[in-house]
Amino acid sequence: MEDSALDEQQLRQGRKYAYTGYVGSITVSPGRLAATVRDYEDDTSYQTVMRLEPLSDAEWRRFLDQIAVKAGHIAALLDRDMPAELVDAAGDAGVRLLPDIGDLDPECSCPGWEMPCRHAAALAYQVSWLLDADPFVLLLLRGKDEAELLGDLHGRSAPPATELAVDVFARRQQALPEPPPIPDGKPTVLSVPPAEGVDPEALELLATDAATRAREMLTGDVPDLARRPDAIRYAATYPAAEARLRSVEGLDRAVAAWRNGGEQGLRVLETSWQPPAASRARADDALAAVAEGSVIASRNHWTVGEVQLRLGRDERWYPYRDQGGEWWPVAPPQADVAAALIAVLA
Repeated sequence: MEDSALDEQQLRQGRKYAYTGYVGSITVSPGRLAATVRDYEDDTSYQTVMRLEPLSDAEWRRFLDQIAVKAGHIAALLDRDMPAELVDAAGDAGVRLLPDIGDLDPECSCPGWEMPCRHAAALAYQVSWLLDADPFVLLLLRGKDEAELLGDLHGRSAPPATELAVDVFARRQQALPEPPPIPDGKPTVLSVPPAEGVDPEALELLATDAATRAREMLTGDVPDLARRPDAIRYAATYPAAEARLRSVEGLDRAVAAWRNGGEQGLRVLETSWQPPAASRARADDALAAVAEGSVIASRNHWTVGEVQLRLGRDERWYPYRDQGGEWWPVAPPQADVAAALIAVLA
C-alpha cells in the first residue's frame, strides 16, 4: 500500500487514525476487509472496504501440496500456529500469499479522491497489526477460514498407507497406562538440617527454583541457559537472591531487562544488530508520525530524547529510558514501535 500510494500525507493521517482508535470493528471475509472509520476533521463516519483477490482452487491445491511436503508446517498449522516460512512455501508453489503492489483495491464512502484515502490507509494499518496477532486472518482473506484450512490439512497429513500402519500397530499393542500427575513444582520440606557451611535460605531458594524448572520442563519447552543468563534469571525471579549475586557484572540493569522481557530482553540489553533496510524504513516512518523532536537511529536503537526503543530479533520493541547517563529497560516489549513510544511517554 505504501509503495503504490499517491499521497504520503494520507498515509500519515491514516496511521494516526489507526493509532488513536478511529477504526471500528473490522469484518474479514474471503477477498474483503471492511470497517467504519471515523474522520477526525469532520467527525463523520465512513464505510471503508479493502479488497484482495482470493486464491483460485488450483493455487490452493498447489499451496497445500507444498505445505504437506514438510511435516513441521502441518503440525504447526494444526496447532494453530503460523510458521514464518509459510510465505516462502507459497512462493515455491508459485502462489503469492502476501499482496503485492496493486493487489489491494480500496473503496471508501468519503468524498476524497486519493488512492488510498486516509480512511482506507487506517484500515490497512489496523489489519496489518491484526495479522501480527492472528496470521490466520491472511488465509481467510485469501479464501479459506481456519476450520476449512485445518480440515484440508487433516486430509493430507497422513497418507492411507501410514494410516493403515498406525491402525495395525494400535490393534497389536496394549494400551499404555496413564502417566503420573505432574508435581505442583513445590520442593519437599527438608527433613534434616543442611550440612555445616550451607546457607539454609539459599538452599531453599535453589530447591524451589529446581522444582519450578522441573515442572516447566515437563509441561513445555525450556531452553538450556548459559551460566550468566541463568544467574540473572535466578536473581530476577527470586528478589531475595539478588544480594547473593552482586558479583555478576551489571546485575541491576540485567535483572530489569529480564523482568521486562525475559531472556530475549537480556539479549536486547547486551547485544546490538543491524535490522534489514525495510524494517528500519518502517520504524523511521512510524516514529516520524508520532515523535515530537528528532529521531536518531543507530543499528537496532532508535532514540527520541530521553527515550530509546530497541528492536529485538523477535521483531518486538523494547523501551528504555535514560537514567543518569545509562539506558535502563523500563517496560515490557510491544509489537509496534509507535505504540511502545507512546506507552513510555504516557
